[in-house]
Amino acid sequence: MCFSAVASFSASAILLVAGVAALKKVNAPSQILFASIPLLFSIQQFTEGFVWLSLTNGDYTLWRDFATKLFLVFAQVVWPVLVPFSMVLMERDEGRKKILLALTVMGSVLAAYLAVCLFIFPVQATIHSGHIHYQLNFPIALTWISGVFYFLPTVLPSFVSGVKRMPLLGIVILVSYLVTKFYFAEDIISVWCYFAAVASVVVLLILTRMDAL
Repeated sequence: MCFSAVASFSASAILLVAGVAALKKVNAPSQILFASIPLLFSIQQFTEGFVWLSLTNGDYTLWRDFATKLFLVFAQVVWPVLVPFSMVLMERDEGRKKILLALTVMGSVLAAYLAVCLFIFPVQATIHSGHIHYQLNFPIALTWISGVFYFLPTVLPSFVSGVKRMPLLGIVILVSYLVTKFYFAEDIISVWCYFAAVASVVVLLILTRMDAL
């Protein structure tokens, strides 16, 4: 999370409860991956709690590189693939499914590129204006392009999906992105991940209202 270690661990605990509740609402195997989103966000926020500790407490300095890269694996690699693919599994309409599959392929290619960059180029986490700033020293030209293509497989699938109330998730994530981009542009990775994590509670609402697939 973007404010403090305590806030990150608190968000992680709340998301853990939401994640367990979401998994209990699953009534078909096709829903399991989608239902796991809050739980995975819980792990991600717990990881960023350790990033905070490594930056503010000398006893945790040795954890900084590992915690930073693990957080970024979630933020940069996991979500561009998991979000569209989780919706592919639940989709009944063949036309929508083809679009979601295309977005999954796009997300997978992007995730593979970002995964390679994370372990080839140096990354750094610092505290900036009360938030964690992640410095990704990737090739400049590809950084801009990857930013555009990251948005498509993580936000667009919610609007493509035919599952009832799924667009609500897309709206919440889109609005959170716009707010983050406008007010916290320099720390967008950390701040948007926090908003997206909170938005993942909508997953529980969607599953609560879903019929068995």
